[in-house]
Amino acid sequence: MPRISAATVADHRANQHAALLEAAREILAAEGVHALTPAAVGARIGLARSSVYRYFASTADILAQLVEDAFPRWSARLRTAIAPAAGPDGSLPVRIRAYGRAALDFVGSPDYALIPALQAIGLPGECRVRVDELHGDLIAPLADALREAGADHPALRAELAWGVLRAGARRLMPDAPAHDAEPVGADEIIEITLDVLTRALR
Repeated sequence: MPRISAATVADHRANQHAALLEAAREILAAEGVHALTPAAVGARIGLARSSVYRYFASTADILAQLVEDAFPRWSARLRTAIAPAAGPDGSLPVRIRAYGRAALDFVGSPDYALIPALQAIGLPGECRVRVDELHGDLIAPLADALREAGADHPALRAELAWGVLRAGARRLMPDAPAHDAEPVGADEIIEITLDVLTRALR
């Protein structure tokens, strides 16, 4: 029987699950989705494959659980970033830029590896619906800010604006194709993306 390393069996399982998710995130970021299997995740923390299947049924299940773990955290960060600021600097353009910068921070995080992984693996229908719901939660803070500012069709505007952020995120990837006559650095890509974002939402 495995040694319990927490105060209760429930705590032990929660700790084990968190360690497995972190291992899965590391494998996904370093090696890609094709290296992500329940056996590989278990091996990374020294857990037998049979024990891993108590937590994950398949690679698709691992991805679904990583999404459930990551997207709410990023949604909270985006909501905090765009929250009304105290003082005269809390204008809508300033809030939009803060939201955009937080969204672009996602590119540099291990969680970003989820995006290409979700595109590469066919998730079950119910998982795809849930991913769409969680993706909507990422856009919702921007839509809410636009609604508060009196913009018409705030949800549509926010969804289209997310396309600007996705384009900027793609250009920030190390292997992104560039069509510029001159090289564009990461800081400049971020600033241009934020400029286009705020102009689009005026």
